[in-house]
Amino acid sequence: MSTDTDAPKPLAANEGIKTASNFLRGTIAEELKDTSTGAISEDNQQLTKFHGLYLQDDRDVRIERRRAKLEKAFSFMLRVRLPGGRCSAAQWLVLDKLADEQANGSLRLTTRQTFQFHGILKGNLKPLIKGMHATLLDSIAACGDVNRNIMAPANPERSPAHAAMYDHAKNLSDYALPKTRAYHEIWLDDELVAGGEPEVEPLYGPTYLPRKFKVGFAIPPSNDVDVYSQDLGYIGIVENGQLVGYNVTMGGGLGMSHGNEQTHPRLADLVGFITCDQVNAVGAAVIATQRDYGDRTNRKHARLKYTIEDRGIDWFKAEVEKRSGVTFGPAREFAFTTIQDPHGWHECADGTWFYGLHILSGRIKDRDGWLMKTALREVAEIHTGDFRLTPTQNVTISGVTAEGKAAIEAILAKYGLDKENERSPLRLNAMSCVALPTCGLALAESERVLPEVIERFEAVLESAGLSDDAISLRMTGCPNGCARPYLAEIGFVGKAPGKYALYIGAKYNGSRLNRMISPKCTIDEALEMLTPIINRYAKERSEGEEFGDFCERVILPADATFHSVGTVEATA
Repeated sequence: MSTDTDAPKPLAANEGIKTASNFLRGTIAEELKDTSTGAISEDNQQLTKFHGLYLQDDRDVRIERRRAKLEKAFSFMLRVRLPGGRCSAAQWLVLDKLADEQANGSLRLTTRQTFQFHGILKGNLKPLIKGMHATLLDSIAACGDVNRNIMAPANPERSPAHAAMYDHAKNLSDYALPKTRAYHEIWLDDELVAGGEPEVEPLYGPTYLPRKFKVGFAIPPSNDVDVYSQDLGYIGIVENGQLVGYNVTMGGGLGMSHGNEQTHPRLADLVGFITCDQVNAVGAAVIATQRDYGDRTNRKHARLKYTIEDRGIDWFKAEVEKRSGVTFGPAREFAFTTIQDPHGWHECADGTWFYGLHILSGRIKDRDGWLMKTALREVAEIHTGDFRLTPTQNVTISGVTAEGKAAIEAILAKYGLDKENERSPLRLNAMSCVALPTCGLALAESERVLPEVIERFEAVLESAGLSDDAISLRMTGCPNGCARPYLAEIGFVGKAPGKYALYIGAKYNGSRLNRMISPKCTIDEALEMLTPIINRYAKERSEGEEFGDFCERVILPADATFHSVGTVEATA
């Protein structure tokens, strides 16, 4: 006799939307023509994510508009697909112009090495996407239940191994793209060919993945991409200067929900070693296994990390080996020591130079006395190489010739950008998500308050004699973790207006998660809690001991008692 618990769970609502969408078309094209509203329907809001778009509104003016009986101040955010963060100077100039003409005038560099446009009105979407297309850029699969923008170390020119890794990342990105023509039909006015073969998605199927999927490539000793946070990670193994293969990691992911103990950040498992020619086969097998076994009934339980937790890494590894025809070898030795981007001038193996420029929170715009957007436009107008976006929301001016170096230096000095890299290591490592006013998920401020948070912690560090210490501090407006706060030595996660869950103790190199010491505190309370810990670190740390390791060793024993405000004391 069957019971209620034997009955299959109903699928999540998004599964029905995808099934009925005709390979991500829905009624997007029809709704774009509706000028009576700046919004689109809820179903199409889910589908446009696969096209790289999110519907948002300006939350700063919600109450004012409600009182005036106006609809919300709707606009769209568009995310560019940019594998490994590579952008030509010509493409930069087009994106710069589109930001002014079709969006809110700024460009935002994301923590996945790509651009976001904000403030795009509904009628400006097609002109912006067509403008991108003209310079060979798109936003296909930048969001949605698919493989998203693939991360890789910036500046492939640094070594032959870096160059080979970029090629592997780009090839996997192209291989894992959805094959539907919906994007081209809706945004670029391509016509659906009548009488052709039925459309298929050979990798994804008609309902795509249960949830988003993220891939990152890292090359030790730098873990700039936070490879353990990725669903699928490739750690490059270099021997005699050549990339010989990858250690593969599976099952990372940082998103969670406050108050839901079934959700949590998770670091990926190290599975084993593969050769360079096996990258795509393993990637496709991992994606397909998650496609078939991921939870489609509960989107909060739908990421690969939960599939692996439920079924076990040994089962998952065996399934990937069966589907790919690849047998993993023993993992090779490697070591990560840093996450920080290289700033300033660096010479590459091919004789060119690159300049790493720090950009706090990745926001590129002009403001009074600080014309960063104008400066980078002037660089792009004379630059013969590329721009590379980094995993820490910074940019590098890459492929600079010896002849071009002086001219770029002059532009940076003219606008004061040459001083930006002289900031504290705390600031150079810091990251934040966009949060308010546009992100609909934000519970608290992030980007807008980060400068104040950094300044206040800089004062504490200076007082403790730690101004030169590279401590990672990251802040997000909600627990989804876009700025990877759970891998920060100090992490702020938005809980309510002005309130944050506070975390400490991650390993600086990204190989250990932090732990929560306060479920809800203000920035003032966080400073009150952390100041004595920072002072203890200055006085009691071991030689070479990093802040996160000190917290894990001294401040975070299993029997610690944490106070919402005040010091953290270990019980006897």
